[in-house]
Amino acid sequence: MQSKLYDIRKQKKLTQQEVANFLKISRVSYGSKERDDSPFNIDEMFELSGWFGLPVSDIFLPRGNQNGYKETDRKLVS
Repeated sequence: MQSKLYDIRKQKKLTQQEVANFLKISRVSYGSKERDDSPFNIDEMFELSGWFGLPVSDIFLPRGNQNGYKETDRKLVS
């Protein structure tokens, strides 16, 4: 799940339909992308970044880290 995107959408009190409308895609397609069942394309990432006023890296998690991480799970590299 794109948990950062989900959290941002909820904080802004937006529905999946509202975000889907902004991206000009169906709600079903948006929901699939938010759940990480299908990827956002680069244009969609940049559109959402501009709309939310956040860098792409603050919204989208790398696919290998799709469920986020706990601060205690991070390991420092020496």
